[in-house]
Order: sequence, then C-alpha cells, then structure tokens
Amino acid sequence: MTDTQALVKTLDFQLDSQSDNEGLLYDATLEARWAYNETIRLAKEGMDWDAIPDRVADDADLVKNTTQRVVAKALGAIENYFEYDDFGQPSHTKDGTYPLRANYEEGYNLSLTDDGDVAFRISAKPYKHVKGVVEGDDAHLDILKNALTSDEWKIGTAEALFHNENAELHVTVTNTEQTVRDKQDSRTVVGVDVNEDNVALTALSENGVEDSLVIDFPEIKFERHCYFTMRKRVQNAGKSCMHDVLEGREERFVRDRLHKVSRHIVEWSQQFEKPCIVFEDLKEMRDSIDYGTRMNRRLHHLPFRALQYYTSYKASFEGIPTGWINPEYTSQRCPVCGHTERANRNKKRFKCKDCGHQDHSDRGASVNIAVKSMKKLDWNVPALNSLPVVRKVRRQASGAVDAPTVTHPTARGYQADGRVGVSD
Repeated sequence: MTDTQALVKTLDFQLDSQSDNEGLLYDATLEARWAYNETIRLAKEGMDWDAIPDRVADDADLVKNTTQRVVAKALGAIENYFEYDDFGQPSHTKDGTYPLRANYEEGYNLSLTDDGDVAFRISAKPYKHVKGVVEGDDAHLDILKNALTSDEWKIGTAEALFHNENAELHVTVTNTEQTVRDKQDSRTVVGVDVNEDNVALTALSENGVEDSLVIDFPEIKFERHCYFTMRKRVQNAGKSCMHDVLEGREERFVRDRLHKVSRHIVEWSQQFEKPCIVFEDLKEMRDSIDYGTRMNRRLHHLPFRALQYYTSYKASFEGIPTGWINPEYTSQRCPVCGHTERANRNKKRFKCKDCGHQDHSDRGASVNIAVKSMKKLDWNVPALNSLPVVRKVRRQASGAVDAPTVTHPTARGYQADGRVGVSD
C-alpha cells in the first residue's frame, strides 16, 4: 500500500503591477537565467554541489534566498539527468527569461486589500520591490484567499515569470488537513475524453470496463457562437464598450457550465473502487491546429484545459488523484483489436476497418485513454472483446437545472450489421 499525498495545488495568476519600476521584474528573470546557467556550468565542471549555492548567490544580483531557490531547481535538473541514465543533460546556455523562484514572506509576500483583492510584493532585486494585485480565475483566487485567512492552508514557493510577454505568478499552496491518494493505490482508471460539445467517460479496472458515459453539453458551443456573432456586430457598429460586456458574459456562462460538468464527472467517478481520473495532455494542441480561419477560431478557444483543471481541482478535494497521458492516436485506435487508422473515425461514428467494431467515437477514445493509463501504471490490461452499451446524458441548453434531462442507451434508434451503434 502506497502512502497518501498532501493536497498541493499550483495557482496561476496574472500580475497587474502598480509600481513605477515594472521593468525590474523582467530584469530579475534575466538574472535568474544567469543563476541557472551558472549552476549548471559549475556542476558540469565538478564543483561540490554543497558549495554551489553560496558561490552563485555571492555573484547574483538577487535576494539571496531567491537565488538559492533558483540554484536548487537547476541542481534538481542535473539530479534528474543522472537518475534517468544520462538522458537529456541540461544546458548551461539557456536564453530568454527564467522563472524567479521565491519563498513566501522572504522573496515575495501576499495580502488581502480592503477591496477584496490580493496584493503582491515581489523582491525582484535586493531592497527593490515590485507591487500590485494578482488577477486570474475565480477558483484560483478563492483558494488563495482561503490560504491567506485559514490555518488549513500553507502558502509555499512561488515563481514569477513572463508568458507571452505577460507577467505571471504561480503560487504553490498545500492543504494541511486533506490528502490525495497515490495513483498507484487506485483500483479503477476513469478515462476522460474532452470534446467541443461533450465529454466521454470510461471506468476501466483489471476486470474490464465497469461502465461508460457520454455527457453532452451542446449549449456551450451554441452560446459561444451566439456571443461571437453579437460581438462582431457591436464591433462593426463601433460600440467597443459593449464588446467587453458581452465577452465577460460569455466567460461567466462557459465557466458556470464547466463547473457543473466537472462536478458531474467527479460524482460519477466516485461510484467506483478507488478511482483515478485520467486526461489527455493537450498542452501543445493549439500549436498544431491549422484548419482555416473559422475552424481555428472555434478550436483555439475551446475550454479543454479549463474543464480538465476544474475536474482535477474538485477530484483532489475528494481524495481522487488525476493523471495525464499522451493523446497520440487515442481517437483512431480500435479499443477492441488495437488497429489504428484515421479512416476508422467519421465524426461521432467509429467503425474499425480491421475487425468491424462499431462504437461512439468519443467513448472509444475514452477507453483508449484508460488503457494507456493502465499501461503507464504498469497494471494488467484486460482483454476488451466487447464493450458495454454507451449511455448518454444531455443537459438542457437553458441550463435551468443541474440534473440530467435525458438519459438513454446508445442502441436506441440505431443498429447496423447486427452491432450496436450510436443513436445520433
């Protein structure tokens, strides 16, 4: 039996600087890059690792404990290199900025303002501070405010960095009273395939598929298109103030629906023995999208990562671990025979060109996600000679209720070649 893990969250925020020395933070990230490169160089030359932190801290124009945190991260990269059989040796010629790591109440500080905002103060250089307020997702802000006022939370190391030329602060917080079970101690893997208008779930154990479900949420796609059309009209009419109002309404609508869907995912997963929820790692997806102007707009703004984060966040508070797998070929692979071919999938219908297996394409992808995760955990993967009928849940477009309004099995209304297919 493996040990439980502390509930640790990394909260991402944008920095709204209210100092007259905003460029100081950027200069500090360049100095952090020098500290990282110098650490790697000295380690490669064979200097005693215990001597490196003081050596670099003496030469760096940074707060000493901040420099030591940067050095510790660099030495961690070297240690990881040795641990994995000399694969991927870190370079000491890194260019660009590098995250400025800092300890809470030493290199940076946070506080609540009278207006309910969270103010920051970052010691970018010795005796020189950058001040302002943090901005970000409501869920992240709620956790951070709780951490500042409750003994249940402990605020830890943070990183100030620049992403797409925008200043950000990533804060680590730990809940001292809750734990998350280790993934290796799970008994069921729940594969989650997130799509533009639905999310497909499959619970897989060493005994086979326990259950599967497809949750439709077409209202998100519909409402986003409506808001886009309205924004274009007010923009063409020269009413820029209405553009921002509509954009805010859209964000609140989508966020509300995603919270409800993510809650449904976690509640559904809880019925299985020691579940572990697994997603596709879609971090690099947007870089590879190029399907024309209209389709690019739709896909680049899909809330994939947001739904994954909300689900992971809620699962953590139920003690359920989450994991990530490589998304390669999950939508093209037959979950029964393993044959992989792009022609297997046609929109929402999947028909294997080799064995003839038919399925809801997104449900099939969720099965493949669960199988990949079991292999990653080094579990025994069961033979999937057949899969249970897909159940579908469709939410009301009005969003008036939080409960499913229609539930039916996939077999209803459609059958082909003697095999159960999809109903829509």
